[in-house]
Amino acid sequence: MPELIDVSPRLHAGLAVWPGDTRFGLERLLRLADGDPLELSALRSTVHAGAHADAPSHFRPGAPAIDRLPLAPYFGPCRLIDAAVGPRGRVRPADLAAEVDAPRVLIRTGTRPDPDRWSEDFAGLSVELVRHLGERGVVLAGIDTPSMDPFADPAIPAHHALAEHGIAILEGLDLAGVPAGRYTLAAFPLRLAGAEASPVRAVLIR
Repeated sequence: MPELIDVSPRLHAGLAVWPGDTRFGLERLLRLADGDPLELSALRSTVHAGAHADAPSHFRPGAPAIDRLPLAPYFGPCRLIDAAVGPRGRVRPADLAAEVDAPRVLIRTGTRPDPDRWSEDFAGLSVELVRHLGERGVVLAGIDTPSMDPFADPAIPAHHALAEHGIAILEGLDLAGVPAGRYTLAAFPLRLAGAEASPVRAVLIR
């Protein structure tokens, strides 16, 4: 049997979200402990909670929403690569510890070690690296931070460069303790009509 490695942070009320965004929460509508015939819950949350896929509509007017994106980029061969980058930095091609030799690349920066504690020190990608990925036929890029761009850059050039190269975006992955190397990725977004993003259950298959 293949090994399945879950690289999605646990969704719970203590999960850190972008400042001002809506925290994950479950409202218990019915409870067995209260004598109800079943358990029933309602969900309220930002669509950017934990591991999630960004759609181009998140940052480009008139661009496709998450339910309009093809699913193919979110499943298939990938490589998990470590990057030598400091807090608030941008990963460049020379920072990668391995060659880009798969159509999906997950980049571990190690700059956001605890998904339950918000920090503005996380790193992002450089436009140079995005261009490097595009030239090698990459169809999806993932990162272990809340954003492809550092917190302090509202121009989000990495997001725009990824859209220009047609590269799907995964953010908020929990890659701690997972050996670098080749895997099969499965990380499908929900079909949320008109939404600019969606949580995913990101799994590496080995």
